[in-house]
Parts: sequence; structure tokens; C-alpha cells
Amino acid sequence: MLIGELARRTNTSERLLRYYERVGLLSSDRLANGYRDYADDAERVVGQIRSLLAAGLPTRVIRHIIPCAREDGSLAACPGVLDRMRSQLEQLDQRADELAVARETLVRAIRTTETHVTL
Repeated sequence: MLIGELARRTNTSERLLRYYERVGLLSSDRLANGYRDYADDAERVVGQIRSLLAAGLPTRVIRHIIPCAREDGSLAACPGVLDRMRSQLEQLDQRADELAVARETLVRAIRTTETHVTL
């Protein structure tokens, strides 16, 4: 299918599809006229890419995970995949802890400021 059709079916911009291809997440063949021609499973692959991005995985990690994706959306136990996902989960947990501390600091600052407001 052509890029416009894939963009429509996945609700993804053509620009983003070209980016996915440039970073090695998606592939296409070129027709004689130079147009990109995506395989029948490209719609599923784009959905998987978007799900993995939504899970907080960077494209450099997704590049290694996508070849392990199955048609049903699950992941096969390819070498290193679980380690990469666990590492990303640890990073997300650390960021969540840092955000919780920052949030509490901001809440205290707001409360302190509110008690000193003159009406």
C-alpha cells in the first residue's frame, strides 16, 4: 500500500511514517515511480510501534523489539528483548520517583505561598 493509505489507516502522518522508516522501525519497497510501497502487515507494525512508544520506549530500543513482534501484538522472547524492556521500566520508575518528589516540593511551595498571601 502507498504511504497515504497507510497514513489514513493508522491515523499517522506521512511525515511520521517516513521518520519510522528512516530510523529503521518500518520498511518499504520502492515502486518504479519512486513511491513507497508498504507490505500488508505495515498497518500492524505501525500500531505496534505506536504502542511501544506510548509505553515510553525510545526508538533505539523499539528497533530491536519490532522484529520480535507477533501478528497478535505480543512479543516473542527474542534475545535481549526482556532485558531492554526491564531496563526501560527501571528508568521509568526512577523518573516517576523524581516526579513525585518534584510534585510534593511544588505542593509545599504553593501551600507556603498561599498562607502568606495578603488580601
